[in-house]
Amino acid sequence: MEYSYVRELDEFFASQYSDYVKIAAIEGYKMPEMLTVGPDGNITRKESKFMRIIYRENWQEIIANFKAGLEDTEFTFGFSFPSFSDRVKDPFRKLTFAKLLPSVLKKYDVTPESVGEMLSLDERVWRGIVKGKYYPEKCTVMAIALVCRMQIFDVNNLLAACGFELKQDSVRDIVFEYLLTQKIFNADMRDNCLAEYKIDTIPIRRADERSA
Repeated sequence: MEYSYVRELDEFFASQYSDYVKIAAIEGYKMPEMLTVGPDGNITRKESKFMRIIYRENWQEIIANFKAGLEDTEFTFGFSFPSFSDRVKDPFRKLTFAKLLPSVLKKYDVTPESVGEMLSLDERVWRGIVKGKYYPEKCTVMAIALVCRMQIFDVNNLLAACGFELKQDSVRDIVFEYLLTQKIFNADMRDNCLAEYKIDTIPIRRADERSA
């Protein structure tokens, strides 16, 4: 069954994805003419954005071919260990993930304990992230944002505190941005969108896992 929100995700993805090397290799994609001659005879080059999939007449076919060959290649662990230097500097930093997290969670009327129950992370690891003992990886920040139904402004701040940002050449990042901006937080709809683009490394605990 094809869902309208998945079709809208395809269009959003086609307009945002900018890994032009991978785009050029998709079956059915034809490289556009990037050089144009103006009325004055001068040759100008179009902006690179015109290479994006959405500008091709057969963009839906291209997206279908792209998804057919997808696999989640952005695996990361849910956390990392801070370096010795970071452990020394963190107490003096005004903004770290662990310092920012409590105020953000309070804004969404959730607690670290309730969020931990919705994440597919070892309880000790989650406690370590909350206390600043561990650093969350990007996929973990994404999971926190989705289960807490966060606004993208807060998510960007949390990502920045960890040294991350959303990138337009990342399949996972674009799908994640779509879910946030369109406020698709319903578990079934969210999971359908993630599955459509073969994303299975965001550590969200499924309902059947929480009840086990």
